[in-house]
Amino acid sequence: MVGSNRSPWLKYGIRIPVFLLALTMLLPYYWMVLGSFKTVPELVKVPPSFFITDPTLNNFYDPLGNKPPNHILGLFQRLTDAPFGFLTFFLNSLFVTVTITVLSLLIASSAAYVLAKLQLPGREIIFIVVVASMMVPWQVLFIPNFLTIKDLGWINTYQGLIIPALPKAFAVFFLRQYMKSLPDEMLEAARIDGASEFRIFGQIVLPLIIPALSAMTIFTVLGEWNNFVWPLIVVQDAEHGTLPLALSRLNSTIFSGPGTQGVLMAASLLASIPTVIMFLAFQKQFVEGIALTGQKG
Repeated sequence: MVGSNRSPWLKYGIRIPVFLLALTMLLPYYWMVLGSFKTVPELVKVPPSFFITDPTLNNFYDPLGNKPPNHILGLFQRLTDAPFGFLTFFLNSLFVTVTITVLSLLIASSAAYVLAKLQLPGREIIFIVVVASMMVPWQVLFIPNFLTIKDLGWINTYQGLIIPALPKAFAVFFLRQYMKSLPDEMLEAARIDGASEFRIFGQIVLPLIIPALSAMTIFTVLGEWNNFVWPLIVVQDAEHGTLPLALSRLNSTIFSGPGTQGVLMAASLLASIPTVIMFLAFQKQFVEGIALTGQKG
Protein backbone atom coordinates (compact mmCIF):
# COMPACT_ATOMS: atom_id res chain seq x y z
CA MET A 1 0.00 0.00 0.00
CA VAL A 2 2.84 2.38 0.81
CA GLY A 3 4.45 1.74 -2.55
CA SER A 4 1.17 2.26 -4.39
CA ASN A 5 0.59 5.57 -2.58
CA ARG A 6 4.01 6.84 -3.49
CA SER A 7 3.97 5.72 -7.11
CA PRO A 8 1.85 8.64 -8.47
CA TRP A 9 4.14 11.16 -6.76
CA LEU A 10 7.17 9.36 -8.08
CA LYS A 11 5.64 9.14 -11.55
CA TYR A 12 5.11 12.88 -11.81
CA GLY A 13 8.11 13.84 -9.71
CA ILE A 14 10.63 12.38 -12.13
CA ARG A 15 9.10 14.52 -14.90
CA ILE A 16 9.82 17.79 -13.13
CA PRO A 17 13.41 18.08 -14.45
CA VAL A 18 12.11 17.47 -17.98
CA PHE A 19 9.49 20.20 -17.61
CA LEU A 20 12.11 22.60 -16.22
CA LEU A 21 14.44 21.83 -19.12
CA ALA A 22 11.64 22.38 -21.63
CA LEU A 23 10.78 25.68 -19.94
CA THR A 24 14.36 26.96 -20.17
CA MET A 25 14.33 26.22 -23.91
CA LEU A 26 10.86 27.61 -24.65
CA LEU A 27 11.14 30.80 -22.62
CA PRO A 28 13.68 32.53 -24.93
CA TYR A 29 11.55 31.64 -27.95
CA TYR A 30 8.45 32.98 -26.23
CA TRP A 31 10.32 36.19 -25.44
CA MET A 32 11.36 36.51 -29.08
CA VAL A 33 7.77 36.10 -30.27
CA LEU A 34 6.62 38.75 -27.81
CA GLY A 35 9.30 41.19 -28.89
CA SER A 36 8.37 40.76 -32.55
CA PHE A 37 4.91 42.21 -31.95
CA LYS A 38 5.61 44.79 -29.24
CA THR A 39 5.58 48.53 -29.83
CA VAL A 40 8.67 50.61 -29.09
CA PRO A 41 7.24 51.92 -25.76
CA GLU A 42 6.61 48.33 -24.64
CA LEU A 43 10.07 47.25 -25.70
CA VAL A 44 11.72 49.93 -23.56
CA LYS A 45 9.36 49.46 -20.62
CA VAL A 46 11.01 48.81 -17.25
CA PRO A 47 10.39 46.28 -15.81
CA PRO A 48 9.70 44.33 -19.01
CA SER A 49 6.32 42.72 -19.54
CA PHE A 50 5.79 39.06 -20.37
CA PHE A 51 2.54 39.90 -22.15
CA ILE A 52 1.58 42.17 -25.05
CA THR A 53 -0.86 44.96 -24.31
CA ASP A 54 -0.84 46.60 -27.75
CA PRO A 55 0.28 44.15 -30.49
CA THR A 56 1.65 45.64 -33.70
CA LEU A 57 3.25 44.66 -37.00
CA ASN A 58 5.45 47.76 -37.10
CA ASN A 59 8.56 45.69 -36.45
CA PHE A 60 7.94 44.03 -39.81
CA TYR A 61 6.71 47.12 -41.67
CA ASP A 62 6.00 50.53 -40.19
CA PRO A 63 3.85 52.74 -42.44
CA LEU A 64 5.02 55.85 -40.58
CA GLY A 65 8.65 55.04 -41.35
CA ASN A 66 11.54 56.37 -39.31
CA LYS A 67 9.97 58.83 -36.88
CA PRO A 68 11.64 58.53 -33.46
CA PRO A 69 11.04 57.90 -30.67
CA ASN A 70 8.11 55.53 -31.21
CA HIS A 71 8.55 54.59 -34.86
CA ILE A 72 11.51 53.06 -36.70
CA LEU A 73 11.91 51.37 -40.05
CA GLY A 74 10.54 47.83 -40.04
CA LEU A 75 12.32 44.68 -41.15
CA PHE A 76 11.02 44.78 -44.72
CA GLN A 77 12.08 48.42 -45.05
CA ARG A 78 15.74 47.60 -44.41
CA LEU A 79 18.53 45.79 -46.28
CA THR A 80 17.64 47.80 -49.36
CA ASP A 81 20.89 46.89 -51.14
CA ALA A 82 19.46 43.41 -51.80
CA PRO A 83 17.08 43.03 -54.79
CA PHE A 84 14.08 42.17 -52.58
CA GLY A 85 15.40 43.21 -49.20
CA PHE A 86 15.09 40.68 -46.39
CA LEU A 87 13.16 38.32 -48.69
CA THR A 88 16.31 37.89 -50.82
CA PHE A 89 18.26 36.53 -47.85
CA PHE A 90 15.37 34.27 -46.86
CA LEU A 91 15.01 32.77 -50.35
CA ASN A 92 18.78 32.34 -50.67
CA SER A 93 18.90 30.39 -47.41
CA LEU A 94 15.93 28.28 -48.50
CA PHE A 95 17.51 27.47 -51.87
CA VAL A 96 20.97 26.73 -50.48
CA THR A 97 19.65 24.62 -47.59
CA VAL A 98 17.29 22.52 -49.71
CA THR A 99 19.89 21.98 -52.42
CA ILE A 100 22.63 20.96 -49.98
CA THR A 101 20.28 18.69 -48.04
CA VAL A 102 18.99 16.81 -51.09
CA LEU A 103 22.34 16.43 -52.86
CA SER A 104 24.42 15.66 -49.75
CA LEU A 105 22.01 12.97 -48.52
CA LEU A 106 21.83 11.44 -52.00
CA ILE A 107 25.64 11.29 -52.13
CA ALA A 108 25.93 10.04 -48.54
CA SER A 109 23.27 7.34 -48.96
CA SER A 110 24.90 6.12 -52.20
CA ALA A 111 28.30 5.94 -50.53
CA ALA A 112 26.82 4.24 -47.46
CA TYR A 113 25.16 1.60 -49.66
CA VAL A 114 28.46 0.81 -51.37
CA LEU A 115 30.31 0.59 -48.05
CA ALA A 116 27.61 -1.46 -46.34
CA LYS A 117 26.29 -3.87 -49.00
CA LEU A 118 28.73 -4.18 -51.89
CA GLN A 119 31.89 -6.28 -51.85
CA LEU A 120 34.14 -3.38 -52.78
CA PRO A 121 37.89 -4.08 -52.40
CA GLY A 122 39.27 -1.96 -49.58
CA ARG A 123 35.86 -0.77 -48.41
CA GLU A 124 36.84 -1.06 -44.75
CA ILE A 125 39.87 1.14 -45.36
CA ILE A 126 37.68 3.66 -47.17
CA PHE A 127 35.25 3.61 -44.26
CA ILE A 128 38.07 4.20 -41.77
CA VAL A 129 39.22 7.18 -43.84
CA VAL A 130 35.67 8.57 -43.84
CA VAL A 131 35.41 8.20 -40.06
CA ALA A 132 38.90 9.66 -39.58
CA SER A 133 37.91 12.73 -41.58
CA MET A 134 35.32 13.46 -38.90
CA MET A 135 38.18 14.05 -36.47
CA VAL A 136 39.58 16.94 -38.51
CA PRO A 137 38.42 20.30 -37.08
CA TRP A 138 36.26 22.12 -39.60
CA GLN A 139 38.24 25.33 -39.05
CA VAL A 140 41.30 23.66 -40.58
CA LEU A 141 39.55 23.39 -43.95
CA PHE A 142 38.57 27.04 -44.28
CA ILE A 143 41.75 28.32 -45.90
CA PRO A 144 42.24 25.51 -48.46
CA ASN A 145 38.53 25.54 -49.33
CA PHE A 146 38.52 29.30 -49.74
CA LEU A 147 41.61 29.25 -51.95
CA THR A 148 40.01 26.55 -54.10
CA ILE A 149 36.77 28.50 -54.41
CA LYS A 150 38.71 31.66 -55.27
CA ASP A 151 40.74 29.90 -57.99
CA LEU A 152 37.53 28.54 -59.50
CA GLY A 153 35.97 32.01 -59.53
CA TRP A 154 33.14 30.97 -57.26
CA ILE A 155 33.26 33.90 -54.83
CA ASN A 156 29.78 35.46 -54.59
CA THR A 157 28.14 32.47 -56.29
CA TYR A 158 25.74 29.74 -55.25
CA GLN A 159 28.31 27.11 -56.28
CA GLY A 160 30.69 28.47 -53.68
CA LEU A 161 28.02 28.13 -51.01
CA ILE A 162 26.74 24.70 -52.01
CA ILE A 163 29.47 22.46 -53.42
CA PRO A 164 31.96 22.56 -50.48
CA ALA A 165 29.11 21.60 -48.13
CA LEU A 166 28.07 18.44 -50.01
CA PRO A 167 30.49 15.90 -48.47
CA LYS A 168 29.01 14.78 -45.13
CA ALA A 169 31.21 12.18 -43.42
CA PHE A 170 28.85 11.82 -40.46
CA ALA A 171 25.91 11.19 -42.80
CA VAL A 172 27.86 8.40 -44.53
CA PHE A 173 28.75 6.88 -41.15
CA PHE A 174 25.20 7.19 -39.82
CA LEU A 175 23.48 5.75 -42.91
CA ARG A 176 26.02 2.93 -43.26
CA GLN A 177 25.32 1.80 -39.71
CA TYR A 178 21.61 1.78 -40.48
CA MET A 179 22.03 -0.10 -43.77
CA LYS A 180 24.08 -2.79 -42.04
CA SER A 181 20.85 -3.91 -40.36
CA LEU A 182 19.11 -4.58 -43.70
CA PRO A 183 19.06 -8.32 -44.53
CA ASP A 184 21.47 -9.29 -47.31
CA GLU A 185 19.12 -12.08 -48.40
CA MET A 186 16.54 -9.54 -49.57
CA LEU A 187 19.09 -7.76 -51.75
CA GLU A 188 20.45 -11.05 -53.11
CA ALA A 189 16.93 -12.10 -54.08
CA ALA A 190 16.52 -8.87 -56.04
CA ARG A 191 19.83 -9.48 -57.81
CA ILE A 192 18.77 -13.01 -58.73
CA ASP A 193 15.59 -11.55 -60.24
CA GLY A 194 17.79 -9.40 -62.47
CA ALA A 195 17.53 -6.05 -60.67
CA SER A 196 20.47 -3.71 -61.17
CA GLU A 197 22.28 -2.13 -58.23
CA PHE A 198 20.73 1.23 -59.08
CA ARG A 199 17.24 -0.29 -59.00
CA ILE A 200 17.94 -2.11 -55.74
CA PHE A 201 19.22 1.09 -54.20
CA GLY A 202 16.36 3.26 -55.46
CA GLN A 203 13.39 0.92 -55.02
CA ILE A 204 14.40 -1.26 -52.08
CA VAL A 205 17.06 0.37 -49.95
CA LEU A 206 15.95 4.02 -50.01
CA PRO A 207 12.35 3.30 -48.86
CA LEU A 208 13.71 1.18 -45.99
CA ILE A 209 16.06 3.86 -44.68
CA ILE A 210 13.53 6.69 -44.63
CA PRO A 211 13.66 6.97 -40.80
CA ALA A 212 17.45 7.39 -40.90
CA LEU A 213 17.21 9.83 -43.82
CA SER A 214 14.62 11.84 -41.89
CA ALA A 215 16.94 12.08 -38.91
CA MET A 216 19.84 13.18 -41.08
CA THR A 217 17.57 15.64 -42.89
CA ILE A 218 16.90 17.44 -39.62
CA PHE A 219 20.59 17.55 -38.72
CA THR A 220 21.58 18.77 -42.18
CA VAL A 221 18.85 21.38 -42.50
CA LEU A 222 19.57 22.85 -39.07
CA GLY A 223 23.29 22.96 -39.75
CA GLU A 224 23.00 24.61 -43.16
CA TRP A 225 20.13 26.95 -42.25
CA ASN A 226 22.15 28.36 -39.36
CA ASN A 227 25.53 28.27 -41.13
CA PHE A 228 27.21 31.64 -40.72
CA VAL A 229 30.99 31.38 -41.04
CA TRP A 230 31.30 29.85 -44.52
CA PRO A 231 28.78 32.23 -46.20
CA LEU A 232 30.56 35.10 -44.44
CA ILE A 233 33.81 34.03 -46.12
CA VAL A 234 32.61 33.39 -49.68
CA VAL A 235 29.77 35.91 -50.02
CA GLN A 236 30.59 39.59 -50.17
CA ASP A 237 27.43 40.95 -51.80
CA ALA A 238 23.80 41.12 -50.70
CA GLU A 239 22.47 39.29 -53.75
CA HIS A 240 23.81 35.91 -52.56
CA GLY A 241 23.59 36.53 -48.80
CA THR A 242 21.87 34.09 -46.45
CA LEU A 243 19.75 34.64 -43.36
CA PRO A 244 22.56 34.44 -40.77
CA LEU A 245 24.36 37.18 -42.72
CA ALA A 246 21.18 39.26 -42.79
CA LEU A 247 20.76 38.93 -39.01
CA SER A 248 24.39 39.90 -38.51
CA ARG A 249 24.00 42.97 -40.72
CA LEU A 250 20.82 44.01 -38.93
CA ASN A 251 22.49 43.62 -35.56
CA SER A 252 25.49 45.72 -36.58
CA THR A 253 23.57 48.48 -38.37
CA ILE A 254 20.37 49.15 -36.42
CA PHE A 255 21.00 48.23 -32.79
CA SER A 256 21.18 51.58 -31.05
CA GLY A 257 18.90 50.97 -28.08
CA PRO A 258 16.19 48.69 -26.64
CA GLY A 259 13.59 50.04 -29.07
CA THR A 260 15.34 48.52 -32.07
CA GLN A 261 15.40 44.96 -30.74
CA GLY A 262 11.88 44.38 -32.06
CA VAL A 263 13.19 44.38 -35.65
CA LEU A 264 15.88 41.85 -34.75
CA MET A 265 13.35 39.63 -33.01
CA ALA A 266 11.01 39.87 -36.00
CA ALA A 267 13.84 38.74 -38.30
CA SER A 268 14.78 35.92 -35.91
CA LEU A 269 11.16 34.79 -35.72
CA LEU A 270 10.86 34.53 -39.50
CA ALA A 271 14.20 32.73 -39.67
CA SER A 272 13.10 30.15 -37.11
CA ILE A 273 9.72 29.26 -38.62
CA PRO A 274 10.95 26.85 -41.38
CA THR A 275 13.10 24.82 -38.99
CA VAL A 276 10.29 24.58 -36.42
CA ILE A 277 7.83 23.41 -39.08
CA MET A 278 10.30 20.87 -40.43
CA PHE A 279 11.07 19.42 -37.01
CA LEU A 280 7.36 19.11 -36.14
CA ALA A 281 6.74 17.38 -39.47
CA PHE A 282 9.61 14.88 -39.13
CA GLN A 283 9.91 14.41 -35.37
CA LYS A 284 8.39 10.91 -35.44
CA GLN A 285 10.80 9.72 -38.12
CA PHE A 286 13.66 11.50 -36.34
CA VAL A 287 13.10 9.64 -33.07
CA GLU A 288 12.56 6.34 -34.89
CA GLY A 289 15.74 6.76 -36.93
CA ILE A 290 17.87 7.54 -33.88
CA ALA A 291 16.38 4.64 -31.88
CA LEU A 292 16.72 2.01 -34.61
CA THR A 293 20.23 3.07 -35.55
CA GLY A 294 21.31 2.81 -31.92
CA GLN A 295 19.78 -0.66 -31.58
CA LYS A 296 20.87 -2.22 -34.87
CA GLY A 297 24.00 -0.26 -35.80
